[in-house]
Amino acid sequence: MWNGKTGFAGLLLGSLLLMSACGSNGGSGGNEGAAGGSEGQASPAGASPVVSPSETPTPQAPVTIEFWYGLGGKLGENMQTLIDKFNASQQEVIVKPVVQADYSETGKKLQAAIASGDVPAAVLSSNVDWARKGYYAPIDDLIAGDPDFNAADVIPTFLEQGKVDGKQYFLPMYGTTQVMYYSKEALEKSGIQAEDLTTWEALGEAAAKMTVKSGGKTTFYGWEPMWGADNMIDATLSRGGSILSADGKTVTIDSAEWIDTWEQFRKWIHEDQIMRIHSGGQGWEYWYKTIDDVMKGNAAGYTGSSGDQGDLDFAKLAAMEQPGWEGAGPGKPVASAIQAGIPAKASPEQQQAAFKWFSFFMSPENTAFWSMNTGYIAVRQSALDDPAFVEYSAANPQSTVPLKQAAHASEPFQDPTGGKINDALKIAADKVQISDMPAAEALKEAQATAQRELDKLK
Repeated sequence: MWNGKTGFAGLLLGSLLLMSACGSNGGSGGNEGAAGGSEGQASPAGASPVVSPSETPTPQAPVTIEFWYGLGGKLGENMQTLIDKFNASQQEVIVKPVVQADYSETGKKLQAAIASGDVPAAVLSSNVDWARKGYYAPIDDLIAGDPDFNAADVIPTFLEQGKVDGKQYFLPMYGTTQVMYYSKEALEKSGIQAEDLTTWEALGEAAAKMTVKSGGKTTFYGWEPMWGADNMIDATLSRGGSILSADGKTVTIDSAEWIDTWEQFRKWIHEDQIMRIHSGGQGWEYWYKTIDDVMKGNAAGYTGSSGDQGDLDFAKLAAMEQPGWEGAGPGKPVASAIQAGIPAKASPEQQQAAFKWFSFFMSPENTAFWSMNTGYIAVRQSALDDPAFVEYSAANPQSTVPLKQAAHASEPFQDPTGGKINDALKIAADKVQISDMPAAEALKEAQATAQRELDKLK
């Protein structure tokens, strides 16, 4: 309500103050110091600084960045949930999700983007060779500039996997290891106890017992390894095998540990027909076919990612660690970090925005959320103390299996050839799993190819 006395007095006082403020700048030759007198000169007592229109702060538009990732199913849904949560939590950065079919497609599309110069700011992908070539930006300065990041809280083995030649290029978004999932009904029906399946030999015998055949054709499989080299590499490492000699000069993938392990898988798949491999298809199609076989009662169990847990029904299924081999001790499958990086061609502003998004994803609360909803391993040690995670793991014991396995896991292989050794192993795995080639033949071919690539580095 307008009050004549106070209103007029206020206007008069305001006019006097404004005149006084303008008078203080009279000899400045312009507007220098208009927001509080010229430099080193205070505004008149009791007066508010006068701000010129050109110096009025204007809200900055948020930085929009693309985040590329190859996740489908429940994983994709959970990623979208965290992206939405991040976008709603602040006004500086907007993350725009760009989804690919799988991790491999993300790498291929990123390669094309790097060549064109039009790159995303954030990718769920890592490549040691590309980091060395300068395609990814080192992020040590970004970490050092963020007092809230707390690198000491990140699980050391996961953080170390993101370093290349002593510099941090990638950050771990979540950890993964391949574990065993089985149908409780199938094991119970055959009188098999999961706790007895601590060796691959015992698992093979159980798979044979649970397999059902009709007219010479298998109608129910005792086990389904996942397509690709990873399962068989895990089993080989658990037997004492290695990819390179201790001095790093010799490729050792044709040793007895490799041949005996891969030959056993070939026999289970092709000769005994107690195991099956789903291969090919678009993206993760082969993966979900394998899961469906167990979920729909066509197989007793399968070897898959800890990240499958968000897609599984644990009223029907349960989880256990990968077995070892008789006389070789517990299994030593690989535990690795799924990492994210920032392409070097992204602008400094976009790189800062990408780091802000990564830091949010890696926070104790959010990495715990991701672990609970996907089965992947949380990357921060403090996440294990998150009240929601403590309560969840007590009610869902399968969620602790990846963590337990990671405690005695092997480190992921860092291919010094930029992926050529890994490629040779993938080709050999297809020859064994799909083409029924004897393991000795497939692995000796792979060793020769891989050794030639390694020798080029000398």
